Amino acid sequence: MEIFVQQLINGLTLGSIYGLIAIGYTMVFGIIGMVNFAHGDVFMLSAFISLILFLLLTTWLGISSVALALLVVLVVAMALTSLWGWAIERIAYRPLRGSFRLAPLISAIGVSIFLSNFVQVAQGARNKPIPPMVQDVIVLFQGESGYNVALSYKQIIIMVTTAVLLTIFWYLVQKTSLGRAQRACEQDRKMAALLGINVDRTISLTFVIGAALASVAGTMYLLYYGVVSFNDGFVPGVKAFTAAVLGGIGSLPGAVLGGLIIGLIETFWSAYFSIEYKDVAAFSILAIVLIFMPSGILGRPEVEKV
Repeated sequence: MEIFVQQLINGLTLGSIYGLIAIGYTMVFGIIGMVNFAHGDVFMLSAFISLILFLLLTTWLGISSVALALLVVLVVAMALTSLWGWAIERIAYRPLRGSFRLAPLISAIGVSIFLSNFVQVAQGARNKPIPPMVQDVIVLFQGESGYNVALSYKQIIIMVTTAVLLTIFWYLVQKTSLGRAQRACEQDRKMAALLGINVDRTISLTFVIGAALASVAGTMYLLYYGVVSFNDGFVPGVKAFTAAVLGGIGSLPGAVLGGLIIGLIETFWSAYFSIEYKDVAAFSILAIVLIFMPSGILGRPEVEKV
């Protein structure tokens, strides 16, 4: 029982990181109907930005408060990564918006390769470790076998951050003028433009928001694992996209729910079965769910008007 509870905590933590990345996927796809395959590498880039900022603050500037350093890293990394998101949309995606549907997809793959190679050249191909940011843990209880079930402070930070950001961005999409503009662009961009909505600005802000969420995910990933590499964008990106599809593409709660499910499947499979097949298990669950629920768990079926 104690192993089950510990793996449940670990799975929720990992799933929270996937959920943060998946929100960026689902927001972009919901508005322009395009899978931003560069989103995973934006997440990886943000992890490197967070690593450099944290080392600058703690080593060079001598800031001893980890909480203050982490807060500054989070805010500055969100700003810098949002700038990258805006530039990527403006340079690589906007000129191809009126082209055939395959062109933006090819451009997204090209941006993904560019970001991965750019980080490899700039930072090197080896793993980049960082001193542990948060080490304290809370022992919840001790099992009969002497196994301690622990909840670390970094796990609490990750799960609380995901819950708070999901609430904020759900409110943003549902209750604000920007959210109404996003939903209008999702339904019909031409009609939204006729009604006075600045479609280009709305799409750019959506990319900026997605990049900011990827930045938070990158910071949480660095906080949790303490190491990052230039090729860490592909696999988490694919799993986050899988989570978005599983939860229902276009649904923010569905993206986080899908991320939690993928994280739990991976963690429990690694604990009780062969760790080599954890990805197979996750994608198999995705296939099974989509067979019976093609729109995902919380997704809405598309209705095409004739």
